[in-house]
Amino acid sequence: MDFYSYLLNKAKQDGVQKIVAGGIVLNERREILVMTRKPDDFLGGIDELPSGHLEKGETIEQGMRREIKEETGMDILRIESYLDYFDYSSRSGKKTRQFNFVIIPTDCSRVALTEHTAYQWQTPSQALANPKITDAVKNCLQIFNANEIYKKG
Repeated sequence: MDFYSYLLNKAKQDGVQKIVAGGIVLNERREILVMTRKPDDFLGGIDELPSGHLEKGETIEQGMRREIKEETGMDILRIESYLDYFDYSSRSGKKTRQFNFVIIPTDCSRVALTEHTAYQWQTPSQALANPKITDAVKNCLQIFNANEIYKKG
């Protein structure tokens, strides 16, 4: 069993009904892409990391690649590492689990938003201090920030 299958099986055992994949998209300056949800959307106005739900039959990697492309216009060069997950209730009340990864895109020079009103490239410290980012996402950012491999050397 590969790692992605393990994550999906564990989510199923935990009663998760909907899977979301996404995470920290890094640019060449090691800044994080933070996007603002539309005000009239579910959890409107919060700042978040790029992510989206898996469609039927998709693997975590396939869904993440599709969602990053749909939300930002960027292709994924590589998925650097797994960070963590958090659970929440979706708009429809389904138990949802978001798996978060460190994502390196092919080109960060242009972000084409389709589902958000704005974006910023923030340092890890700026993102952690951002009052519009949820505690669950801040926990993910803290794991990223504590990982020595991602610190500038």
